[in-house]
Amino acid sequence: NKVVQEAVRQQSETGYPQAIILSGTSGSGKSHASMLLLRQLFAVAGGGPDTDAFKHLAAAFTVLRSLGSAKTLTNSESSRIGQFIEVQVTDGALYRTKIHCYFLDQTRVIRPLPGEKNYHIFYQMLAGLAAEERTKLNLDGHKPSTLKYLQQGDVRQDVAEDATRFQAWKTCLGVLGIPFLDVVRVLAAVLLLGNVQFSDGKGIEVDVRGETELNAGAALLGVSGAALFRGLTSRTHNSRGQLIESVCDANMSNMTRDCLAKALYCRTVATIVRRANSLKRLGSTLGTLSSDSNESVHNQADVTSQQASTVGNSSSSGGSKSMVALNNAVRHATTDGFIGILDMFGFEDPKPAQLEHLCINLCAETMQHFYNTHIFKSSIESCRDEGVCCEVEVDYVDNVPCIDLISSLRTGLLSMLDVECSIRGTAESYITKIKVQHKNNKRLFEQKSIDPRLFGIQHFAGKVVYDAADFLDTNKDVVPDDLVAVFYKQTCNFGFATHLFGSELKALYSVETVPRGVSFRISPTSHTDLLNGDEPVSTLTQDFHTRLDNLLRTLVHARPHFVRCICSNSQEGANRFDRGIVLRQIRSLQVLETVNLMAGGFPHRMRYKAFNSRYRLLAPFAELSRTEEKITDDCKTILQYATDLLAKKEAISAVSTSWAMGTRHIFLSEGIRQLLEKLRNETRQRAATLIQATWKGWRCRYRWQALRRDKPAPDGVAAGKAAPSRTGPVQ
Repeated sequence: NKVVQEAVRQQSETGYPQAIILSGTSGSGKSHASMLLLRQLFAVAGGGPDTDAFKHLAAAFTVLRSLGSAKTLTNSESSRIGQFIEVQVTDGALYRTKIHCYFLDQTRVIRPLPGEKNYHIFYQMLAGLAAEERTKLNLDGHKPSTLKYLQQGDVRQDVAEDATRFQAWKTCLGVLGIPFLDVVRVLAAVLLLGNVQFSDGKGIEVDVRGETELNAGAALLGVSGAALFRGLTSRTHNSRGQLIESVCDANMSNMTRDCLAKALYCRTVATIVRRANSLKRLGSTLGTLSSDSNESVHNQADVTSQQASTVGNSSSSGGSKSMVALNNAVRHATTDGFIGILDMFGFEDPKPAQLEHLCINLCAETMQHFYNTHIFKSSIESCRDEGVCCEVEVDYVDNVPCIDLISSLRTGLLSMLDVECSIRGTAESYITKIKVQHKNNKRLFEQKSIDPRLFGIQHFAGKVVYDAADFLDTNKDVVPDDLVAVFYKQTCNFGFATHLFGSELKALYSVETVPRGVSFRISPTSHTDLLNGDEPVSTLTQDFHTRLDNLLRTLVHARPHFVRCICSNSQEGANRFDRGIVLRQIRSLQVLETVNLMAGGFPHRMRYKAFNSRYRLLAPFAELSRTEEKITDDCKTILQYATDLLAKKEAISAVSTSWAMGTRHIFLSEGIRQLLEKLRNETRQRAATLIQATWKGWRCRYRWQALRRDKPAPDGVAAGKAAPSRTGPVQ
């Protein structure tokens, strides 16, 4: 509640963007906390949970929760989609909400890890569909144990609970205006595709096992079984301008089938998100609210950006791609007023970890670095630059080397993976190259195993062993144009399926020759420019970097409010407190270092002009010179009167309420900042009460005189003699 109220207050006073950033390991409750914060935000500034806007938003998150959550080994409700909820604000009221989604865990659609589950919606759909709906979707007789995309993981389910959630999901789809049958047709087709298996036959073409499922899935997608079979088993190549059509072997055909399943699922989720964001609302472009204190916030963002620009220089000249946005973000600053709630991926250590988990952990590392930069680094270096002596020494762990290891422009693991994909390398050659390149890097360690495709990374929250067996295939993130062309409107009678590949089909059919040997991204992208070969414009990791950089550019120009989420136990039990698990999280999140800095350091700084403008009402008017030349003396006077007033109230502690004067800023401890804010609010409240009382008194006396003039004089009072007026000039 206090976090939301503070964010709303600061946005209203400064017009500056606010970002509430939740962080913590997987299973620590970030998604639940983000929904509580969003509900509280609407209660404070959006009219409450009964408004149509909130109901629409709640329906969107109910739909996305089923589509984007899955059971993992550590969390039965693990959110596999990162979310940045951007709530635009004007005049203290919410008027537009946009959901930005970051979908990385695509492989789960076709292959959940052992002991884990696929996405919740599949199990809920199998439990909640009516008999006639199952028949229409060709799912009669099917259950999790008979569907390959589900049977590879945990097939147990609570049928009653899943059925109840499915009905709620169906209702929420209606609230969003999304046809229920369109979505479940695609989801059912994805499940049926998993039961289609190709094997090498005696002839040129591959043999297919599960032809019934192939035809059923094709019918659900609005295409013929023969067309879908051809799209899955044939490939067009462009060799020096000459088109050559070849027949795929069984392995390639099965991979193409999996690519189609992932593309259908990812694009369906993206379409639903776009629909949720398309609700028409009042308002257009939000202008900022001016305030003297805005200068301080802008300066704080500038300093933070400058501090963060050092990332990537410690171990490589190219620097970290994830930090590029922080280096130059000031040039792209915007002043749109919004309050954002960021619920990104938490640190994970699955067994074995795959490419998606490496990206997820890089995201967690980046958010941890953003926290370190804003809380520790900028504060410590600003004190040093301005000659301010801070008695508290905070020894925080800098995770820049780990970020550089993963995402440096030329030698990072992800950059080297992109190179390996471009030369059609192998997982074994990739592992060999990264071990040679980073043989002296302590963050990269070799796993003692007979499998040469394993490697380990020491993250800020612990060690993780990765299996690079599928790194190259996952990173390519491609679906061939032979398959995309199947869904062209002239050969596909299911408009929703055609819509899922709308941008790609438009680009593909802009030229007469179709197919022509080009590839498209599995996940939807706004980029439509294609290369002439088989590779798409960007890989999965390149697209991830771009989106992460854009997110950082947004965050670095917002006033952050950090919320640290702690998982109390590994059994997901209520009222259980595992000291070992909690202690590990407190150490990795550097909670104690943060408390020490807040208690005895100078985590806050303000320009003298901004400080004077905000707190000058705490000192007598006559004691302040109110000139630029003596603004430093005015700040000292304000602080002296404030501390004297606090001392009288016995609400001051020398340890927690220290302050210091720098060359450009005044540095404040967390204690003195809170007390100054408290005094300011009390002073403003007293002034508001006095102003209201004075005006109400004047209005009553004025109206009373008007009534006396309009009515006959009562008995005993001489006509024409009114009661003495007590009105006077309002001060």
